Parts: sequence; C-alpha cells; structure tokens
Amino acid sequence: MAQKDGQGEYKCSILESAGPIYVDRQASMMISRFIWLQQKAPKARRIVCPKEIPNKPAHYGKEFHGCISREEADELVSEADGCYLVRESQRSPGSYTLTMRFGGVSKNFRLYYDGMHYVGEKRFQTIQDLVADGLIIMYIDMYAKDYVDTMMISPAVKAGEEKNLDTDETKEKEPLDQPDAMGKDQGDQKFNVGKRQSVKPSAYKKSHNFKMNTFRGPHWCDHCRNFLWGLIMQGVKCQDCGFNAHKQCSSVIPPNCQPDKKYIRRVFGVDLTTLVKLHNTKRPFVVEACVKEVESRGLDSEGIYRISGFADDIESLKNSFDKDGEIVDLSAYDDINIICGTLKQYFRMLPIPVITFELYNKFIDAAKISSKYEKVEALSKALLELPPSHYETLKYLLGHLYRVAKRKSENMMNEENLSIVFGPTLMRAPESDSLNVLTEMKCQRLVIESLISCQDVLFES
Repeated sequence: MAQKDGQGEYKCSILESAGPIYVDRQASMMISRFIWLQQKAPKARRIVCPKEIPNKPAHYGKEFHGCISREEADELVSEADGCYLVRESQRSPGSYTLTMRFGGVSKNFRLYYDGMHYVGEKRFQTIQDLVADGLIIMYIDMYAKDYVDTMMISPAVKAGEEKNLDTDETKEKEPLDQPDAMGKDQGDQKFNVGKRQSVKPSAYKKSHNFKMNTFRGPHWCDHCRNFLWGLIMQGVKCQDCGFNAHKQCSSVIPPNCQPDKKYIRRVFGVDLTTLVKLHNTKRPFVVEACVKEVESRGLDSEGIYRISGFADDIESLKNSFDKDGEIVDLSAYDDINIICGTLKQYFRMLPIPVITFELYNKFIDAAKISSKYEKVEALSKALLELPPSHYETLKYLLGHLYRVAKRKSENMMNEENLSIVFGPTLMRAPESDSLNVLTEMKCQRLVIESLISCQDVLFES
C-alpha cells in the first residue's frame, strides 16, 4: 500500500492517478488502515421480494417488500450483515423505511426520495449505493471511533501549542477591538469615538466556504491528514481555496481561508472579505476604480448616483470586471452614470452587505439617537464591530460620498439624497418583511445620512 523511497519517506501507491504524496510512516500506516477498513466493510446485499407488489413506487426496485411489519423485515435481513430491503410503514402509509443488517442487528431508517434517495444529507442514485456507503461509514465508526473522535482536535493543539494559539489570537484582535477615546472639539463638548488601527489584508480573517463534495479517487483531509472514506460526498471542500476536510473536522477548523484565483473567477457576487484577500487589497479594487473615475470627472455631474445609466452598458462593464479584473479601462465609458450604476450593482450583489446582517439593528438604533454626541459614539461602536474588510470599504466609500455632498450646489446631491440611493444598497434587513419595506428604507436612509454627515469625525485620519 505504501512503499519506502530513498529518503526514508513513504509514497502512497494508490495515489498514482493524482500524483505521489509523501507522508511519514505513522501517517502512512493510519491511511492504510482506513482504506483497509473501507474495503473490509460488509457488502450491500439486496433482499429481493419474490412477489409483485401492487402500486409499488416507481423509484424502488425488487428490494421493495410492500407494507410488512418491522419483525418481518428483521427476519428477512437476518441472514448476514449488509442485507437490506425497503418497506412501507404500517403506522404511516406513504412513508418508507430502509431496513439493513449491521453488527448482527437490524437497523431501520426513514427513507426519502426527491429524485435521489437519501436518509440524511447525502443523496444517491440507487438504494444499493446508499446502503453500501452507509455500511462503510458504520464499519469505520465501529472499528476506528476513538481515532475518528480525535481528528476534530486541531493539529496545533495535539502538539501542545494551545498557549501559543491564545497568544497569537489576542495579539491579532487587540489593534481592532481596543477603542481609544479621542475628541474633536464641538463647542464645549467632545466626540468620543473609537480609533481603529489599520491591518494588512493578509491578516483579515475569513472562514472556509465549505460544501459537501464527492471526491473521485482517494483523497485526504487537509486538517487531520486522514483518509476521506465513503462512496460519495466523503467530505467537504472549500469553494474558495480548495481545502478538503471531513465534515466532522470542518466544525473546528479556524477561519484561515486563503482564497485562490483557481476557484474564484469573478468579482460580482463574491463575499467582500474573500475578494480583498484574493487580490491582497484593503478594499475591493472595483470600488476604488469606480470611485476614482467618478472623482476625476463626475463630481459636478447633476444627479450623480441618482440618474441611472443604460442597463446594457452597466451589465457590460460588470462582465468586464468579472473577466478582466483590475485592467478594465473605465475611460472607455463616456457616461459617468454607467460607472456609478456599476458601483451600486457591486454593493447590491454582495451576499453579505457592507453593513452586515448581524449589525443591522445596532446601526439603526444608533442613528435614531437624538443627541448628536451620543449618536456619534453609538455609530463609532457599531463601526468597530464590522469585519476589517467591511470597515475599510465603508470608510473609503463614505469619504467619497462626503466629497460628493460638498459639491451639492453643482450636482444637486446632498447627504439626504445620497442616503436615499445608498441606504438599501449598503444595508439589508436580516429578515425582510414586505409590509415594513417603507419603514426599513426610512431607517436605512437615516443611518447612511448620519454616517456621511459625521464621517470626518468617525474616520479621523
């Protein structure tokens, strides 16, 4: 299974199709054990019904035995581990149960069909595949449970590095979360706003974007370095960086995803933190490009951001950003409203808005405060809770909108007008109720207007 090479490492021969992977002797032995266990699992064996069953569901075959009792099903599958059949529930007509033998005991599972067969999260084309996969999972769980349970422990913790992990995490959080009271004279009072230290994009934390995945050929968990067992959907794969893991392991993996352009081939509709980490920028390059273009030739344009550009041209520019990235030539678009429309479209398509769902109500509550000084302090505290990429993006955009509003005598766009446009663009209610749309829009406008008006205080630099 594993052959020793000249350097004393072990090459897994079963990976010839994917290229050689070198592992130490202990890992090689564990990998071999998991593969051996998968091969040793009982084989699925269908118990064929000897008679025709009237009104049999079309998606079941000869394994369907009709409406029989649990005791009858147990008797039919008792011959050996791996035997299985499907029956209709006597208590709940129209519901179906999979009965299978494992470990000398009959096990019963509620069976579902939606074009694919399933009893849990995995979907299968056939009952045979479902049972075969289940037997592998149960067999490994029985004979390697203790080891499987330890796989969810972080490798760093296994090595006794808990203290180092805590120290690193504290160091990384302190610059972001420690507010520093500073004041700006306003008559006899001062604003107390938090000061946020800038961090490099590489330090932005991002969780993996895991989805269940079917791996072709042998694959290993990148967290615990053990074999991904099963026939299909053996584990999860990060859609942004390609990290593979057992589903059990995915729940304990820290937010250390490093997005890869091999997996992310667009700009619009991509999570904000994912995009800035991918391109190693403080804020999305599409935002910087559009803002710079508007400031170079559009600040005096009447109705800027309010007047819509042609939808076809906006879609064309959007596609150019998705295809060409940072090399898009915005000067080719004479109508500045196309640039503005594309920028607004970018924000509308974010899966998580700039003002995140979790902080939506905090910003709303802060903007409703009547005292200007208390309002600024509350908004400052809410801003400090934003993820770094969201904070930097909002800071950059609000500075731009503040400069647009200062030219309101030429462009007819004051803070209120801009907030009407950008309110629903920058924030969305976590649970939208169509009956409260007008109320939500009013609150969103109030938040953005407050942020634009006070941005020079909130983002002193």
